[in-house]
Amino acid sequence: MNIADFTSGQPEDRYQYKAFLPECICHEWVIADPELSELLGRADRALGELNAFAQLIPDIEFFIRMYVAKEATQSSRIEGTQTNIEDAFKDADDLNPEERDDWAEVQNYIKAINFAIEALGELPLSNRLLRQAHEILMSGVRGEHKQPGQFRKSQNWIGVSLKNAVFIPPHHDHVPDLMSDLEAFLHADNIHAHPLVRIAIGHYQFETIHPFLDGNGRLGRLMISLYLASEGLLAKPALYLSDYFERNKTAYVDHLMAVRQGNHLREWLIFFLHGVEETARASANVFRGILAIKERIESNVLPRFSIRRQENAQALMRRLYARPVVNVNEAARIIEATTNTANALIMEMVTHGVLVEITGGRRNRLFVFDEYIALFRS
Repeated sequence: MNIADFTSGQPEDRYQYKAFLPECICHEWVIADPELSELLGRADRALGELNAFAQLIPDIEFFIRMYVAKEATQSSRIEGTQTNIEDAFKDADDLNPEERDDWAEVQNYIKAINFAIEALGELPLSNRLLRQAHEILMSGVRGEHKQPGQFRKSQNWIGVSLKNAVFIPPHHDHVPDLMSDLEAFLHADNIHAHPLVRIAIGHYQFETIHPFLDGNGRLGRLMISLYLASEGLLAKPALYLSDYFERNKTAYVDHLMAVRQGNHLREWLIFFLHGVEETARASANVFRGILAIKERIESNVLPRFSIRRQENAQALMRRLYARPVVNVNEAARIIEATTNTANALIMEMVTHGVLVEITGGRRNRLFVFDEYIALFRS
């Protein structure tokens, strides 16, 4: 099918409401649009540049943890949570009680991402894997009673009520077949669509099916990163689009609705591919920034520490690249020393501008590797 001939689906009469029944997507797709083809090429090249950086940087897993935390906070922010990336690295006891529900949702999202990335080593990206990730995502948080890990068995909707819904996804009777079609489309060898086109269409279809009672947005956005990693477009899962979607939230929602209501698939693909290109280039710039910070600290900061303290400083720095929020007790465990020794080391790092104290008190102080974490805030 040519993209220009796409038909999204049609309303289906149910009892006292109409649900939207999308067309199946597991078939050939043809792009005969010069603008789309050019944009697809640019997005592909930007991914290639990011991939090169991801393979050059030592200890890349440390930095992937930062991207995972950013994805978790930004994707959850689209759904209304207020946790920021610093909070994601704090313990629950370091937060105000009213902040802990949002924090717990972000922690679950981090667990779900990490589980899914590891599971890709043994399982393909599949409905089974998505259900398992969904169970982790929804366990013990708001929505925990909405069938975690199971496709829905009742009607859901987007909006304040079924009667006043902005969008009503397909009836639950259709969900298993539609999700099977989506899974087949992502992996069909006889379809020659570019992987970026596949996951752009696949993400739209997932959000339209809305296969779970809750958590569809977060899981649908996670599916994008998992697909890129599973198809080898990225050697490491270093591209997450939720920041782009959050910064362009109105356009993101409007484009998805425009596909359903007006068959505007081309415009959705342009929006999506712009996001891939922009995010990949931004992520490559973050890696450049990481290398610059590492070089500056190793050349100009660590040599200022006494010989006796060098080893402890290096051990704490390795930990900070993976988890850039620390307190004195944690530092003591990391360097296997007394709290007095750890406190002295942290104070020296504050003096040299590596760490910044963020709590303002004398007890239970938290310190942030601020220059580093700022790379992931932008």
